[in-house]
Amino acid sequence: MGQQARSIFNLSFPAAPSAVAAFRGVDFTGAQITVAGAKCAGISQRAAAIGQSFEATTLGSTTCETGAAFAAGVPLAMDASGRVVAAATLAIAAGATAMTSAAANGATDLTGGVLPQWVVGDSLEAAAGAGLFVEVLLSR
Repeated sequence: MGQQARSIFNLSFPAAPSAVAAFRGVDFTGAQITVAGAKCAGISQRAAAIGQSFEATTLGSTTCETGAAFAAGVPLAMDASGRVVAAATLAIAAGATAMTSAAANGATDLTGGVLPQWVVGDSLEAAAGAGLFVEVLLSR
């Protein structure tokens, strides 16, 4: 049960736009994450009701609530409740274009740089299931 943290930088949110649970991901407006894989500004350090101020750790290590079991050293993403879960492994989906396509051979340039799943950081300890608290090394 990770209740340790080494925060390097925290953001202050003067008024939570929605209720925020402690140790969950929040977006850039201060709202708790509600979409799995969403981009996360930081991890709340305490609960906040609508309109209350709170802080979120954005850099360093912090305590996070888990949404499922995972091992130590695993890249983590947000679930639909703002908890950390193992990030999906990048893979080519079944039925994807064969490797003989123009895109695979370099005839087409890929554009953009934002992946569909935002990786929050890496687990510094294992989690046996949902609702536990672990230390996470946040990444940018």
